[in-house]
Amino acid sequence: MPDRRRLTVLVGVFAAVVLAAGYVLQSVFATVFFAITVAYVLYPVRQFLVGRGLGPRTAAAVSTTVAFVAVLVLVVPLASALYFRRDTLFAFLGQIPEELTLTVGGFSYTVEFATLLQALQDAAGGLAFGLAQQLPALAFKLFLFTLVVYALLIRPGRLGEALLRPVPREYHDVVFAFHERTRSMLYGIYVLQAAVAAATFAVALVVFFLLGYDSWFTLSVLSGLLQFIPILGPSVLIIVVGTTEVVAGNVNQAVAVVSVGLVVIGFLPDALLRPRLAHIATDVPASLYFIGFTGGTLSVGLVGIVAGPVAVAWLAEAVALLSAETSAEGRRTTVDDWAGGPAETPDAGDGPAPPPGDVEGTEDAAPSDVEELD
Repeated sequence: MPDRRRLTVLVGVFAAVVLAAGYVLQSVFATVFFAITVAYVLYPVRQFLVGRGLGPRTAAAVSTTVAFVAVLVLVVPLASALYFRRDTLFAFLGQIPEELTLTVGGFSYTVEFATLLQALQDAAGGLAFGLAQQLPALAFKLFLFTLVVYALLIRPGRLGEALLRPVPREYHDVVFAFHERTRSMLYGIYVLQAAVAAATFAVALVVFFLLGYDSWFTLSVLSGLLQFIPILGPSVLIIVVGTTEVVAGNVNQAVAVVSVGLVVIGFLPDALLRPRLAHIATDVPASLYFIGFTGGTLSVGLVGIVAGPVAVAWLAEAVALLSAETSAEGRRTTVDDWAGGPAETPDAGDGPAPPPGDVEGTEDAAPSDVEELD
């Protein structure tokens, strides 16, 4: 039996070291965090491969390769679209007039877009060239991401055992409850959202190409990525494109892109895939997921895309555990009061009848009843 005082001190030392390491390594914190969450999701893949006869190292290498390819598929198209097709993007922004005059009820109001357009062009150009300048750092972070995922998947049982050992045995169910909630949320973010995003990209590719947009590939990539934003999704992009067409005087094109885009791009992929993959998603409502996504992104940046919803999932699990414990305490109190009722009655003949099947008396019946109800 381990010394609890010594164990408490070691847990405190571990927490202090984690905080110090997080401060020193804050520039790569997001990379390590994403690697941990991806390894969490890939653990069943690793177990499946081990069950098919592969060794732990080979299974970890194959699972890590899956993660590496997934990151490349996500990052490379976006970076390529922003950098190599920046001229097309600028031409699309150039279709917007520098000013627009609106006349309502005899009053006219002029809206100037020159400053906004210049800001958008500067931002798009800065992002494109910034990605090119950051390629060495991005390559190093991708290597670090791959290394951390592989290291976590070689012997995941040891890490879980080390994290669980300081926790008293009577609280292991709480740890496993949070584990299940975290896994469900991460599956919902990575697997479900990635599947819907891929389908959205494929559909948008066809729609924007048929509608005659020169930047059809860039718009399709953005549509797929926007699926990771809950509630809003690619509908925001469709409305922006439609508004741009109206401002440019292309009303028919605006009606076509909004009517077709909102249904085919914004609605169909989500409506068709999400019900079929709902068993892997979390049961946190979409509103709470949106709060976690928005709050996490605004608070801690890019890492908040995952950290925010996970924090909301932990909050929901804590409330569920507290509610279940309160309900259990209420049931135990009710059973104890009922079981103790006949013993407190002065006259047994006038008191309530003993529970059915009770032949030894209420004193022996109470524990069994409590066990049965609990």
